[in-house]
Formats: sequence, C-alpha cells, structure tokens
Amino acid sequence: MLHILSRTKLCQGARRVLRLMARRRIRSFPESFACLMVSYSRAGKLRNAMRVLTMMQKAGIEPNLLICNTAIHVLVMANRLPKALRFLERMQLVGIMPNVVTYNCLIKGYCELHRVEDAIELISEMQWKGCSPDKVSYYTVMGFLCKEKRIQEVRDLMAKMVKDNNLVPDQVTYNTLIHMLSKHGHADEALQFLRDAEERGFQVDKVGHTAIVHSFCKAGRTDKAKVIMNDMFSKACYPDIVTYTSVVNGFCREGKLDQARKMLQQMSKHGYKPNTISYTTLLNGLCQNGNSSEARQMMSMSEEEWWRPNEITYSVIMHGLRREGKLSAACDVVREMVRKGFFPTPVEINLLVQSLCREGKTIEAKKLLEECMNKDCAVNVVNFTTVIHGFCQKDDLDSALSLLDDMYLNNKHPDTVTYTTIVDALGKKGRIEEATELTRKMLRKGLVPTPVTFRTVIHRYCQMGRVEDLSKLLEEMLSRKNCRTVYNQVIEKLCSFGKLDEADKLLGKVLRTASRIDATTCHVLMESYLSKGLPYLAYKVACKMFSRNLIPDLKLCEKVSKKLVLEGKSDEADNLMLRFVERGHIS
Repeated sequence: MLHILSRTKLCQGARRVLRLMARRRIRSFPESFACLMVSYSRAGKLRNAMRVLTMMQKAGIEPNLLICNTAIHVLVMANRLPKALRFLERMQLVGIMPNVVTYNCLIKGYCELHRVEDAIELISEMQWKGCSPDKVSYYTVMGFLCKEKRIQEVRDLMAKMVKDNNLVPDQVTYNTLIHMLSKHGHADEALQFLRDAEERGFQVDKVGHTAIVHSFCKAGRTDKAKVIMNDMFSKACYPDIVTYTSVVNGFCREGKLDQARKMLQQMSKHGYKPNTISYTTLLNGLCQNGNSSEARQMMSMSEEEWWRPNEITYSVIMHGLRREGKLSAACDVVREMVRKGFFPTPVEINLLVQSLCREGKTIEAKKLLEECMNKDCAVNVVNFTTVIHGFCQKDDLDSALSLLDDMYLNNKHPDTVTYTTIVDALGKKGRIEEATELTRKMLRKGLVPTPVTFRTVIHRYCQMGRVEDLSKLLEEMLSRKNCRTVYNQVIEKLCSFGKLDEADKLLGKVLRTASRIDATTCHVLMESYLSKGLPYLAYKVACKMFSRNLIPDLKLCEKVSKKLVLEGKSDEADNLMLRFVERGHIS
C-alpha cells in the first residue's frame, strides 16, 4: 500500500498507513518511511517530507543509506541543491557513506541548475572518494550537454568515460545520445552519432532512426527525413508505421499534400496499413491548407479504407470547416461525432458557437448548444455566455434573457461575465431599470463584480445622466468588492459626456484619498471646464486640490490663470499662482 501511495500525492493516506502499522505493532523499516517522504515530495510539501526523518527517529528506527538517498533526491527535485549538499555532509558524519546513487542525484541537481562544470568535477572526485561513477553519471551530464548542443563536450566526456573509468560506449550510450539530440531538435548531430555508432559496429534500431526522422520533419526538412528513411531499407532496418506517419506529417506541415498522399500509399505497398493516426495526420494537413471539404470526404470513406475516425479526427475536420466558414458542415460533423460516441470539449463547442454568432446565426448556435446538452456533452457557462452575447449583438434581448433563465433550469449558473454582458446590452437600449434589477440580482446571488462590470454600469448610467441611481447601485456593488477608483471613473466618464455639474458634485468623494489618481481625475475635470469656457470653475477645482494637499499640474493652472485674466478675474489668477509660490514650486 505504501509503495502504491508513494507514486501519488496522497501523502495523508501514506501517513495514516504508517500510523496503523505502529498501532498494530507491525514492524516498520526505513523503506516504509521513504515511501511517505516521496509522497510528500510529489505533493510539493518539502518541509513535511524532511520531517519524516524526525518521525522515523522517534519510532526508534535508525536511518540507512536508502532513506538518506531518498532525502537527497527529494531536495534535488525541489531545487534545494545547497541543502542536499549539507545533508550529504551530515550523513557522512553519522557514518553513512554515499554510494553512486547518492552522487548521481547530486549530478542531476547540478545539471538542473546549469552548473555542468560542477557536475563534471563531482564525477572526477567520485573516484578518489572510493565510489566509481557509472554510465548513468555520465549520461546525466551528456543529456544536459545535448540539450545545449555542446557536441564537442559530449565527445570529450565519452573519451573521459573510457580513459578514467574504463566505461566503453555501447549500444545504449549511442541510443541515449541519439534520442536526446533528436528530442531537443538537433537532428544533424543525432545523425552524426548514428554514423559513428554504425562505424563502431553497432546497429541502431528503427526507433532511433524514427527519432531522427521525426526531428528532421519537425524542423521542416522532410526531404532529408525521406532520404534517411530510404537508407533504412538498405540496412534491413525497415521503417514502421510511426516512421511513415512522421514523414506524412512533415510533408503536410510544408504544404506538400501530394507527396503526403503518395507516402500514405507507399506505406500500404510496403505492408503497413495506415492507422487512424496516419489518416488523421493527413486530414489535418488538408484542413490546415484549406482543403477541409476533401478531408471531410476522406473521413466519410473511412469504412471503405478499413479505418475508424476517433475524437481527434472529428475535431480536426470540424475546426477546418469552421475556419473556412463552412459552419453548417461543421455542425453536421459535431452531430455525427456525438452519434458515434465522441464528445466535443467545451472549448470546441465554444469556438463553433462563437463562429455561428459572428455570422449572425445565433438561432443555429442556440440549437447546437441544446443538442450537445441533450446528448450529455460537457456544456459550460462560457458556452451559454457566448450565445447570450450573440443575441445581445443582434439586439435580441428577449432571447438573451430567455437563455439566461434556461441556464438556471439546466443547472448552469451564470457568472459575472454573463450578467455583465446582458446589463451592458440593456443599458445600451435604454432599459436601465431592467439593467439595475439584473445587477442587483447578480449581487444577491453572491457574485463579485469585476472591473469590467463597474465600467459597464458606470458608462451606461453616466450616458443617461442617472447619477443618483448610479451612486446607490455603486454602494451596493462596493459592499461586495472594493474598487478604490470607482468614483474617479464616474467623474471622468461624466466629463466625457459633458455632464460637468454632476461630475463636480462627486468631486468630494474622490478627494477623500488625495492620491495621484485623484489628481488625474481633477485635471480631467479642469480641462473639461476650460474646453467649455468656464475657467472660474476650473480654478475652484484647483483650490479644492490645494486644500487637500494635492498639487495641480502647473502648466494646466497657467492656462486657467490666463483665462481668468481675460475674464477680468485677476485676483483669482494671482491667488492661484501664489499657491504654487507658497509651496515652493515657482519663485
């Protein structure tokens, strides 16, 4: 049980098993505690993992090399290499000498931190510490060097491996290097090691060749991959279906669809029947290159070709048709997909209904959503919100509100985004009372308004000049979530609509905090007054800022001062500039 739990994050279960063993007087060994330590490590609880050592000592069990190696491995996996090194010193002090597994853990830790020179130095030190490195020690460093494309250093390390420890590179060594280089996209270097292996008399199997072929195809060099595949026949190392599929995928990515089709035919000639993955790869290439109708036709003939489409195949075709604007055909693919027992994901459903809504086909989008829901597909709130937004875009608010009710009937509870979408649409059409009621309903449901919700409500109410109603609603919204800049937004929005009297009435609420954001809002109001030819009111705003210890913008106040002089209000103009002199901003 402990061994199984150590492979999971169920650390509490592992701890309970250990307690049951102690309660029933079943003898525990360090290996049992090592399982609990690994489980804590997988759960990301490093501190608890290390406390297992204390727990073991309280149980009267002495630590051994296995539990110490486990602790070092846990520390290395958590990127705590300095602590792992200190632990190594402590275990040696109590007489537990490290072995090659201990050092290999530390070598891995050095490589993870890109300290490859320290890892190589540790390999050199192992010899005179009475612990000879094994091939895993070297392979760990080689893997990091392959990832960094430091090929010459890999060769030097191979020579060092032979010279210092008499570890001769074998078939496993070359296979490891070939796979590592291919995995990290260094196909030319992997091919070079393949040639070296063959010169030394080793025969790299088709798995190694396929790795190189796949790497070349991924890099867009499919012609080179095809040459390697042809060489495989001369070596009697025949390519398999994975090799062919990699080349088909490479040609599809390059847009060479004719060659991809020929490769699929060649696969059949050599006795390898293309499987679902092979056909799906070709169909994906057709869809990516704008031939989704042909791909759809090929999938329809799958029974004649003796292969069966899977959910990925249907998804590929659906997205291809959707991208080309063939939405009716895409919906038919989804319906066929569901009939065959494959269920589209909420993301896929959302992409399709979103495309339908963009085309103005909101009724079709709603119908598709209902069909998917009736077939037990994983329809979520986002899918409903997308269709609701589509109805709002068409100004069909009654349908949007009806669909909102349907969400509750189907146990799909609307979120803040859903409500905000409809509130904005209602405000746009002037149905402000309904928007208010819907906002209050959202708050009663316990939903927290987002910044977008605040902006939406503010925009629509300010547009209609309903400032008092807005203030009451904002107070209710602020009780759910504090938004420090909400009244700044209201004033600036009122200024943009030219409703300066209402904006000035709210200025006191803004100046309570006297922050830089408040100063910006005051500047917006001052500029609005200037644009309306009301410099005296702009002067009054500047005075309120000074009284709150906020310094207005000097250049803006100079404009206000000049306008005041032109209107014969020299005293106010002089007073405004005097405020700056008193605070040392001008001489």
